[in-house]
Formats: sequence, structure tokens, C-alpha cells
Amino acid sequence: MTLFDAPKTTRRDFLRTAARLGAGAAVAAGSYGAFYERQHVVVRHVEIPLTRLPEALDGLTIAQISDLHYHPQFSAGVISKAVELIRQLNPDILALTGDYVTLSEFRSEDPGAAKAASPCAKLLASLRPKLGVFAVLGNHDTFTDPVYVEGALTEHGIRVLSNQATPVEKDGERIWIAGTADALGGFPDLDAALRGLPQKEPVVLLAHEPDFADEAAKYPVDLQLSGHSHGGQIRLPFLPPPVLPRLGRKYPIGLRKVGPMALYTNIGLGTIGVPIRILAPPEVTLFTLRTNPKKTP
Repeated sequence: MTLFDAPKTTRRDFLRTAARLGAGAAVAAGSYGAFYERQHVVVRHVEIPLTRLPEALDGLTIAQISDLHYHPQFSAGVISKAVELIRQLNPDILALTGDYVTLSEFRSEDPGAAKAASPCAKLLASLRPKLGVFAVLGNHDTFTDPVYVEGALTEHGIRVLSNQATPVEKDGERIWIAGTADALGGFPDLDAALRGLPQKEPVVLLAHEPDFADEAAKYPVDLQLSGHSHGGQIRLPFLPPPVLPRLGRKYPIGLRKVGPMALYTNIGLGTIGVPIRILAPPEVTLFTLRTNPKKTP
């Protein structure tokens, strides 16, 4: 006898049991995502060979965090954990790739939300890597109050780059850190950002949206660091992320090659919508730049 041959009461009981099990699994997954994975910060170590990297800069380290989405309950603790991990990693450079605050999903603009940038920047203020902290704004920052967000970051010693580049020097050699305005809410201008840079010196570009890489790869950029996607934030096993934002759908996670340029998409620290992460834990990335991919520390 199959389920379909069974009496109606038996089938009804089976379906009720299945529904309860499904609901229980959903509650368990939600609890895991809210109380464990959302707060469990992982460190990913990535080696990146750069053709133009001088020998003297072999082994240079860059830590990246992204999409902090400061909230006193849901992300402040996560940010604090990431700060402590970065302090232990002791990178040469810290790169911040946007979205320090959260735009209300019910508004197209929300200047009040920008106030969260101050406590967010205060949590980051203790980080003082040897060669500097550099940042770009994200779409949430740009659609709230970008002037306020930039001011809060600057006040705490963080250099915000908007269509600009700045040199970083070590042992007589240079690498350039460039940053663009947000691609969704601003006006990114790579011509302005890269104008006058020496042809032989490597460039690391901070750009919030990863899919901007299709444009950046047309320029002399060696590595683009991005965020924005949250890696989908809530993912299903063996499936691509079910929900991704605009300009975060083509290159949503991890290391890619886009033309001659390397791209890395960090999946961020905070959350938007529901404060849950499943199969997309908050991330600190530590990059080690190499002149030769086979070299080890």
C-alpha cells in the first residue's frame, strides 16, 4: 500500500507531520543563522600574484572588510570581533569597501540612517595598520547622507577615496590604492581616479559593487576589491545564491579573473532585511600580494 492508497486520515497525518518537520527545520535553520553563523566571523587567506608588483613589495598584506551595516544589536558585536581579528592579523593595509550604514528598504533616501556611521567608525578607530586605512562608500551610504558618512570615517582616521588614488610606499617602492564613487548611487570615474599614475606601478581598486569589474578591467588595474552582495546572505546547499542585488549578480563571491584583472568579492559582516546568515558567514579577508604565485611566507 502506498501513501496514496492509505486512508484519508493516514495521509492527513503524514502531511501534517511533514509540515511540522518542515516548519521545525526552517525554525532550526533560522535560529542557526541568527544566533551562530551571523556572529561567527571567519578569516579567509588569499594569495594574489600581481604582474607589476615590485620584488620589495612581495608579501605585502591587505585586510578587507565590507558591508558592516552598523546596528547596535545585530552587527556591533560582529564588527568588534572582526576588529580584534584584524588586530591579530596585523596587515600592512586595511581596505573598507562600503555600506557602513543601512538604507531603509521602504525609502529611496534616508539621511537619518547615516548617523550610524559615527558609532561604526568609532569601532574601527583603534585599527592603525602600518601603511594606512582606506575606504570607499557603498550604495547604502550614498543614498543616506554620503557627506556625513565620509565625515564620520575621516574623523576617525580613515581615508575615503572617491574617484581618487593615493600611493602607499614601502622599502622605496609604491603601490597605488584607488577608489571610485559608488556605481549605483554616485558617479564612478576611473579616468579621474587613475589619471597620472605611473604605468609600471601596481593598482588596487576599491569599488563597492563587484560587477563594476567589467568596466575596471578595461583600465590598468591589477586587483579590484568589492563587497555589496553579502554572498546572498541566506544560501541553500549546492545552489547559487537565491537573492542578489543589482551589480552584485555576476561576481557575487570570492576570487575571479576578469580579463587581465583579479577581482575579489568579500561577503561582508552585517546583514540587511532579516538579521540572519546561512552558508554565508561574516568575513575578514587577508590578501598576501605576490610577485610569484609559488612563493610562500
